[in-house]
Parts: sequence; C-alpha cells; structure tokens
Amino acid sequence: MRIYLKLTKNNKPIPFNYQELLTGVIHKWIGANNEIHGKTGQFSFSWIQNTVANKSGIELKRDAYFFISSRNEGLVKQIVKNILKDPEMFSGVSVFDVQIKDTPAFSISEKFLMASPVLLKMKVENKIRHITLEDKNFETILTDNLKHKLEKSHLNSEGLSIKINPNTNFKETKLVTYKGIKNRTSFVPIIINGTPEQIAFAWDNGLGNSTGIGFGALK
Repeated sequence: MRIYLKLTKNNKPIPFNYQELLTGVIHKWIGANNEIHGKTGQFSFSWIQNTVANKSGIELKRDAYFFISSRNEGLVKQIVKNILKDPEMFSGVSVFDVQIKDTPAFSISEKFLMASPVLLKMKVENKIRHITLEDKNFETILTDNLKHKLEKSHLNSEGLSIKINPNTNFKETKLVTYKGIKNRTSFVPIIINGTPEQIAFAWDNGLGNSTGIGFGALK
C-alpha cells in the first residue's frame, strides 16, 4: 500500500540535506510507541518530488509531493490518521492532500525508477563498504539484499533478479550525508524479474539498506 502526500509550498528555504527532517516527521506520524520503531524493512519513502534548488536551499513547486509505502496496512492507516491530526512538516510545509493507492498487480518483470537513491552496504574485513552502480557486483549485491529481506519475511526468494535497465542514459552516484555520516548511493533505473509477490514486496518496502530513513524507494 502507498500514500501520496501533496505538499504546500515552503515559506523559508529547505536545507539541501533535508532527509533527516523528513525522517523525523514520518516517525512522528508513526507514533512514539509504535512497534515499528527499531525494526528494519517495514516501510520506505521517497524524497520530495518536484522541487527547485537555489543558493539558499530547496523550494517546492506547486505540485510537490512525496510518498510512503508499506506492506503493513495497519501502519499506513496509522500514519494517515496522524497526518490528519498534525499535517505540519518543516520550513512551513504541510500536507494538504492524502491519496491512498493499493499495491498494484505486477507481472513477472517490471521496470522502476528510483524515488530516492539506493544505499547498499557490505561488510568487508570488519569494515562497512558502500556498493554503488560503479561496482561490478552491484546487481548481485542488490538482488541478494532483497532476497534476504524476503526470506526474513518468510517469503519465497527463488528466481529473483535485479538488473540495471540498459535502455537508459540516466544513472549516477550521489554522496548523501545523514546525521554526519557520508553515504555513497546510486540513482539508477532498474528491472526486477521475479514473482508478482516479490516485485510487490520491493515496491512496498524499497531496495537496499536503510529504507526507513529515506533510501531505496521505487517509483
């Protein structure tokens, strides 16, 4: 399930690294006592779409929005309930409209764009290494990461594969700072091959690591 949140324009500049602010707002809407806190892979959310950057920061266009997705319909309904009670975000931005969309009926092969960059971590010799699209094993690590999430949720992971869409010229790496930590991430269109259930899981929960703080959301 996914909710699309339409946003008012900001009345003061939004910081370039607003991801921490957005994460804080979402956790406010989840609620302080919710069992979701502390668990990984429960939801994903996009960066704010339709923005303009200038010297002062980020400005929202009239059609600015972002979305939150989860397999947990109870969580989504809780978020919507709390948005209606307290729609304020930051920099004068508020939610003025909420649209709910059920998880689509996917086929066995689907193309996706990234609504936030994917972060992939791999432990190498007791050190955490960030894997990006520039690494030869990017597709394999990304696939294995999703398989692990599926298995952790007691879902079948066989036959799943994720590939970079070869029919695109847009792909880039991006250094994202979150709470003072620099993360090497990737913006890249992908193709997921698998069962409709596996693909739906990715659409709801996102790809890679740290989806709960704004990485790896799929359009």
